[in-house]
Amino acid sequence: MQSLHWPSRLIIVRHGQSAGNVARDAAMEAQADRIALSVRDADVPLSDLGRDQARALGHWFASGAEDERPDILLSSPYLRAFQTAQLFRDAGGARSGEKICFDERLREKEFGILDGLTTRGIHSLEPAQAEFRRMLGKFYHRSPGGESWCDVILRLRSVMDTISLHYAGRRVMIFTHQVVVLCMRYIIEGLDEAGILEIDRAGDVANCAITDYRYDPSHGDSGGLVLHRYNVTAPLEEEATPVTREPDAIAGARG
Repeated sequence: MQSLHWPSRLIIVRHGQSAGNVARDAAMEAQADRIALSVRDADVPLSDLGRDQARALGHWFASGAEDERPDILLSSPYLRAFQTAQLFRDAGGARSGEKICFDERLREKEFGILDGLTTRGIHSLEPAQAEFRRMLGKFYHRSPGGESWCDVILRLRSVMDTISLHYAGRRVMIFTHQVVVLCMRYIIEGLDEAGILEIDRAGDVANCAITDYRYDPSHGDSGGLVLHRYNVTAPLEEEATPVTREPDAIAGARG
């Protein structure tokens, strides 16, 4: 591809800590089968700490050079991702009033019948699915009503097509979810199943962490996006904001 097909910079951010993260921790500590949430996953808001994390990220970008700030903001429609984008922008991370564009393809992996279950709950209430996952592996396993990592990757390939078509040469920031961050790495870097699962095993993507790609004209035959940094939490650490790496509330069922 020529340079006109790539953004000059692509920054992928996982949302701040959510109320679902907190509820998941409580369920795991209580050894419960289900996570106590009264709203659907799409409506889970940020926790107070998550809001602080989003503001810290915005302050960090506001303190840098103007040409380092994103000029395109894309977000999962899930509330915790949108709130992260809003707080980031309002803290100076992007121009005041910059439009936040929803893209439903950036939503978290769907978990189907396993939604809301802890790891213990999956083995207790859905033992057949636990066995299927063991046999197939997290990359290919799809629970009834849910998605595999491959399904997420399929929709994200079309997101990359949209970005290349509409935002070539722009500085694009995406606000999304943990599995999406990993699957975007799979697509952009041309990884295989073993490669992306090795990255996943190394540790969860931190809340409000930065995964940053920049266009390099010397990359490949005709230029491309090159990973500049992954899972960076410097913006939070600079403001002494606690860094959290909890999986999403449904992470017991996470792929």
